[in-house]
Amino acid sequence: MPIGESPNAPGLDFNQLSDPSQASALELDKFEEQLPTRQLLKITPGPGADEQYDRLAEIFRPVFAQIAATAKDRDLNRVLPFEQVGLLNRERFGALRLPVADGGYGARLVDVFRLLIELSEADSHVGQLWRAHIAFVENVLALEDEALHKKWVARIAAGQIIGNAYTERGGNALGTLNTKASFVDGRWVVDGEKYYCTGTIFADWTTVAVAHPELAGRQIAVVSTQHSGVKILDDWDGFGQGLTGTGTTEFHQVPVDCFMPQQRNDSEAAIFQLVLMSVQAGIARAALNDLRSAVQARTRIFTTGTGVPVYQEPQVLQLVGEVSAESFAADSVVIGAVLEVEAALGDPGLNDEERYAVCELAANRAQTVVQPLAIGVTSKLFDGLGASSTRSGCNLDRHWRNARTIATHNPAIYKARIVGDYEINGVQPQRLSVTGEDSTQRA
Repeated sequence: MPIGESPNAPGLDFNQLSDPSQASALELDKFEEQLPTRQLLKITPGPGADEQYDRLAEIFRPVFAQIAATAKDRDLNRVLPFEQVGLLNRERFGALRLPVADGGYGARLVDVFRLLIELSEADSHVGQLWRAHIAFVENVLALEDEALHKKWVARIAAGQIIGNAYTERGGNALGTLNTKASFVDGRWVVDGEKYYCTGTIFADWTTVAVAHPELAGRQIAVVSTQHSGVKILDDWDGFGQGLTGTGTTEFHQVPVDCFMPQQRNDSEAAIFQLVLMSVQAGIARAALNDLRSAVQARTRIFTTGTGVPVYQEPQVLQLVGEVSAESFAADSVVIGAVLEVEAALGDPGLNDEERYAVCELAANRAQTVVQPLAIGVTSKLFDGLGASSTRSGCNLDRHWRNARTIATHNPAIYKARIVGDYEINGVQPQRLSVTGEDSTQRA
């Protein structure tokens, strides 16, 4: 049923009038009253007249619709979205940011994130699994090494996907890594084990954070996921986002394709976080969609209500309005933060540290606001529907489970403090590259 159409309105078929030209003004008025209200809310936030984004959306929205059609059942039955990644890859979703001359779409950073919100509305798992790839592409575009830049642009344009293997489950001291690169028989190889390897099970390559015997600090090695020494396990057992491939990857004497140069002005950390915020915004949209559809279709009413159909119940309408507003706010905050990062990356007046700070602060502010909005929306969803909405077959709880799971990544509780310390004391965000165990001794 279209938005705005009254489900119980008496029927009047204008085509059945014996002579439409002679129809009375009253009949015409009744007919026009029954026409569905045109949906004036924008599908995605941003400038109203945007031919480039509209062109990109026209390409990918049919794919998003295919992905959305099976999202609920795949979540319920734990079916990894290999087919859905293939559909996106067929349209070269991963090449959005590459220049047209290099085989890409020439998309702006904000275009990518607007599409990512729409993709995450269709299926939040599929949105999140592109996290490392999107950040890697930004690093490739900023490479000063011409040969390395050319190699990776060609691979990305051909549809190859890059995953992530940065974090170790435990056992490494803060600031150190147990996964190591070593020089064996004339080549560099990687040995170790990683966890939280989002997207790697779907990828052709993965970035691996390693300790290097000749270089200080964390280094990033890129290896092929197809090598026999790579073992990828689908062992993520979180209660949400279960289809993102966020599990273990083992490396046994795996050859290094290249080491990615360390760039002091990179936006990788901010991009990683903003991808998660885009997924949260998409989840909020999906929850609103399900709430809207369920309220429109609901026929049962509560004796404690006002006695009108649910779609006319004032308190339900208020709740739907609040959910809509909160979803809109999440979209707007994410897009605003991405625009800030995009501007900082192109601002020649910023030095490396300033550029990094702007990007981090934008992402931290967004995370502080968006996560409570998404969690609130996915919880309110049930308030307007009743106990029947909690049935397993509805799988509406997936929205809350997925939003709550994402909110645990790089915990938001630390972000507001970092922003506040900058606002009051001018302390810039710090580069913390490796998570690890607390090595201090407690009494």
